[in-house]
Amino acid sequence: MQQDLTLKAYDYPLPPENIAQHPADRREDSKLFILHRQSDVREHRRFSDIVNLLQKGDLLVVNDTKVFPARLLGRKDTGGKAEVFLLSYPQTNEAVAETADKVDTIAAATATALIKSSKPPRPGSTISINADLSCTILEKLGEGRVKIMLHYKREKGLAEVLKDHGQIPLPPYIERNNGCTAEDSKRYQTVYASQPGAVAAPTAGLHFSEDLLEKISEKGILIARITLHVGYGTFAPVRTEAILDHTIHQEYVHISKENAETINTVRQRGGKIWAVGTTTVRALEFAGDEQGEVQPTDGWCDLYILPGYRFKVIDNLITNFHLPQSSLLFLVSALCGRERLLDCYRQAIAQGYRFYSYGDAMAIMK
Repeated sequence: MQQDLTLKAYDYPLPPENIAQHPADRREDSKLFILHRQSDVREHRRFSDIVNLLQKGDLLVVNDTKVFPARLLGRKDTGGKAEVFLLSYPQTNEAVAETADKVDTIAAATATALIKSSKPPRPGSTISINADLSCTILEKLGEGRVKIMLHYKREKGLAEVLKDHGQIPLPPYIERNNGCTAEDSKRYQTVYASQPGAVAAPTAGLHFSEDLLEKISEKGILIARITLHVGYGTFAPVRTEAILDHTIHQEYVHISKENAETINTVRQRGGKIWAVGTTTVRALEFAGDEQGEVQPTDGWCDLYILPGYRFKVIDNLITNFHLPQSSLLFLVSALCGRERLLDCYRQAIAQGYRFYSYGDAMAIMK
């Protein structure tokens, strides 16, 4: 257990060719590595076979967060290029701007962001995205983060302005010459994404198509939706050699009373709770009490799951293959054991599985 709490114990070699640069042609055609926790039996299937693993009476819990266009390209007051990466969905408020000719009603919104430029812009300076959108640096927050105010014309609305002038942010290991493509805009979202607020997709859900979800429902398996807005902290590197010393990021969680009741009813009846993705695990375990009863939740989740954690709510996990030395790798190790997980990763690499966001999937079953 002591080794399980050191950062270097979560490193593993990954050939570049195993990092997926594009999704499978069809969502459900990705590979599926199945690990049975009690017997250690391992199977290799297609993701579409997940419908055969789920049993009537089980519950599939998905994260319906939606990635918003958080990457904005513009220019500073000095004319230099600048990239604004929004770390959270902007919070809107109102403002009125006067011009020489008329009074224009404009909208304003505040957000936390990272700014990428040759020289960091100072508080009070402006970055112009285009005629519809600009932002003012309000203050520095540390660790490269700044608080900004976005200014845009009210008639278009914030969502429309971001859609027109922003880009869906992709993880740095997905290589693109000109940013997000039309394919990425569609495939780097789950088919059930409906609540804008994430800067990264809950990637385990990318394997589900509408057709596959329909087959799952037809089998009598319930599907519950919760929301956890995936934040930039998901990609933040762990910099402490003792992983207990790492400060976990906070992410917004919403679980309705109706969905909490559904989850609790299935558990009481003996059905299995299948969590789609580590984000769903984090949300459910955060909302669960000591007996595993899920409470309606609306707030910020700071739960840090690492080896030694006792899972209270979930039974089975559907997940992707995660980056070395990441907090997501800690979480999955807590469920099935670090050494066994890394052995599965070695086996997956040898058999040509594709890793990370656009890669293949893994099902860890009780």
